[in-house]
Amino acid sequence: MTRSILAALGALAALPALAQQQQAPEEKMIRVEITGSSIKRLVSETSQPLSVFKAEEFAKQGLTTAQEVLERIPANQASVGAGNVVGGNLSGLPTGGQAVADLRGLGGDKTLVLLNGRRIANHPYDGASVDLNVIPVAALERVEVLRDGASAIYGTDAIGGVINFITRRSVTSTTLTLEGMLPRESGGKERRANVVTGYGDLERDGWNVMGVLDWQKQDVLTSQQRDFSATGVIPARGLELTSGTTFPGNYFDPGTEKQGNPGFAAGCNPPFSVPRASNGTCRQDYTRLIDNLPEQDRLVAFGKATIKLNADTSASLEYLHSRNKVVSRTAPPPQTDLVLPASSPYYPGNAGGVPAQPGLSGQPLFVNWRPLEAGQRRINSRGEGDRLVATLEGLAAGWDYKAGLNHSVSKSEEDFTGGYVQDAGFAAGVRNGILNPFGLQNEAGRQYLQSVALRGKVQDAKNKATTVDAKASRDLMPLAGGAMAVALGAEFRKEDADFNVNRDIAGQAASSGLSGSLSKSGSRNVKALYGELSLPFIKDLDVQAAVRYDHYSDAGSTTNPKLGVRYQPTAQVVLRASASTGFRAPTLFEKNAPQSKNDTSNSYNDPILCPNGVPQPGANPLRDCDLQQFKLQGGNPNLTPEKSKTFSFGAVFEPMRNVTLALDYWNIKVKDKIGALPEQTIYGNYPKYKDRFLRNPDGSPFAILDLNENLGRVRTDGIDLSATVSSGRTDFGSFTFTLDGTWVHNYEYQNERDGAYTQNVATYGDNGPIMRWRHNAALTWRHGDWGATLSQNYKTGYTDQNLVAAQYFNEVDSYQLWNLSATYSGWKGLTLTGGVKNLFDKDPPFTNQGTVFQKGYDPRYSDPIGRALYFRAAYTF
Repeated sequence: MTRSILAALGALAALPALAQQQQAPEEKMIRVEITGSSIKRLVSETSQPLSVFKAEEFAKQGLTTAQEVLERIPANQASVGAGNVVGGNLSGLPTGGQAVADLRGLGGDKTLVLLNGRRIANHPYDGASVDLNVIPVAALERVEVLRDGASAIYGTDAIGGVINFITRRSVTSTTLTLEGMLPRESGGKERRANVVTGYGDLERDGWNVMGVLDWQKQDVLTSQQRDFSATGVIPARGLELTSGTTFPGNYFDPGTEKQGNPGFAAGCNPPFSVPRASNGTCRQDYTRLIDNLPEQDRLVAFGKATIKLNADTSASLEYLHSRNKVVSRTAPPPQTDLVLPASSPYYPGNAGGVPAQPGLSGQPLFVNWRPLEAGQRRINSRGEGDRLVATLEGLAAGWDYKAGLNHSVSKSEEDFTGGYVQDAGFAAGVRNGILNPFGLQNEAGRQYLQSVALRGKVQDAKNKATTVDAKASRDLMPLAGGAMAVALGAEFRKEDADFNVNRDIAGQAASSGLSGSLSKSGSRNVKALYGELSLPFIKDLDVQAAVRYDHYSDAGSTTNPKLGVRYQPTAQVVLRASASTGFRAPTLFEKNAPQSKNDTSNSYNDPILCPNGVPQPGANPLRDCDLQQFKLQGGNPNLTPEKSKTFSFGAVFEPMRNVTLALDYWNIKVKDKIGALPEQTIYGNYPKYKDRFLRNPDGSPFAILDLNENLGRVRTDGIDLSATVSSGRTDFGSFTFTLDGTWVHNYEYQNERDGAYTQNVATYGDNGPIMRWRHNAALTWRHGDWGATLSQNYKTGYTDQNLVAAQYFNEVDSYQLWNLSATYSGWKGLTLTGGVKNLFDKDPPFTNQGTVFQKGYDPRYSDPIGRALYFRAAYTF
């Protein structure tokens, strides 16, 4: 980290020497509405800690998705994208390929995502966050990121901040663009094509129609296509993230309490399964049969028509449609508690060719088996989003007004297309002697496997939101520092959510994670009133005061104020501060999600039947010891809203011409955080949580009870730093250096009300780390028709999850990616861009985490692609 910061500061210090004194052209100042305020004002007047990213700049850097753009924002702690769909259903966290923003590490549910200042329906599988795949990136003009709480302006979700994607106001030309990304190694290749077109000059003709069609496809990247993710078994690191449900199958004889595997002597089935010498069984290295990044195909269509009704009034109609297809693959289906009778030809020592095993009683054997011949489990996910917005805005009686009708729908569905089997039919095949759990199948066995294959739609969900909103602002009266301004607004929103489980499919496969689920639905109404004042009491001092009242038909009422102050004592210094309260209402999904029995992320020992890994009398070690257990997850109608308090203060300095520095301290406190208690917390303290261990009538484990609940508090604070240094024009062109960084001083949370706090900064915590420092630095050069950008994205290291022996405890290394791009626009209408992503071919740092399905690295904080060539050609006519 030290070298990276010194390099960045060295570049910053060198740039002023290139500056030439020149007169800046005077710009016409117009009043606009900015993210974080309902009052139209001059941009230079804002007191908000606001970051603005221009679309033309991130296009030149090869950033093709909203997720990639947000990865360059240091306040965005984690990058939850398509890779998280791999195994998501199995652990009870279906994503449908969703990509999520996560400002301040508080979760995607506390980051509000807007498109042109209005809400988009949240993804139906959590109901708490927008799927970034719906954003029409090719239509964007800029992205505004408000790094401050904004519930007083926008209502629920805006605790961590607001991300507002803003499309172009009008388009009068046609641009065709082709893009590609070619990794140095196999897998993960991307192609993209889009067209942006429009007609009519809004100022001259009084109308404009624009449309965008954007297609993007990414090839699958499997775990085997990268060395760092190829296996969950790394003895030198103490890592053995494996499953006891394996091929060939493990057996347990209840008569002699002996366990073993007929393939153990032959080394099991390397490299897919490996022997465990301590008990003579095999362990499945399931990491070898999963995807790092799934195959993904996205299509986004966006259209907007605007007409000026008169000099002061305009109306617009905006439509967005998105479609996202994802194909994800995990290891073949684990089949547990199978019964193999002594009459089966495949009972060890019988005629089926399975070697005899010493010490068997002749009683039926319990078997855990993963049939590789059934193939990898494959799920086809399809997400769709539609949004229709009609707006009217203008000036009447001195009021700037804006009103709109917004209807937004988000849908997702999953289909089993490979690997899954009907549990009952499969078990009958073992019991009746047709299937061989210890070897490859004969022709009869292969045909039987095909007959019990399970295919079809397993689940679908829909979130729908219809909103009517209106607001108006105007100057009221002169004050010593300028005009006092006011804004008033109202909003009505109706939300509906449906979650449908196809019992005919899900009920036949325990490994679906939905075998016990039932369809559920919910709806509610939200009403809101809000107001805002801008009070320039004296010259260069402006006070912003805002308040919002929300009433939820299912969660009660809340009132949230905000106070902001901006003071400019000199032309070179701006001081700013704000304080606010916030809230997040539990989503319909969090309250009403169907209960589902899912696998735990990690393997555990049952605390009664296998304490410390030692089987007790009556235990089945294939079920009770060192195996993924089950957890019962789902909604909770008794959830109460999360509440927050936020304050920040900072300063913007311009110590010399073309040099700007900004420093902001932020502090956020959240109480009654909604979530499920981490599974490792439950298994780590059985005496405290023994009532959560649900058992069958015979005493065998059923699942741990882990429904959504209000857990406790979160406290976090830190500093945002940004710097911009420009050379102005020189004989060698113009140079601009930018640095945006976030330093987190503290992030601690409770897993239950009034419980102990867990520190999460620079350490893994329960579900992942909070990086101490992140920054994005870029050096940009422009000279005539040429341009180039060298950028660096940097994250500090952290203490690993470390569920390994003490001698293997790991500190995850820092991670940095360098990207280089160049642009040429010397031919009329044609712009060419080429570059290299991950210039130095940096692998993700090793981690021993077991939370997500990918092993050896963490896909939430790193990029598995490696070095890749990027090219882009855009032709405008």
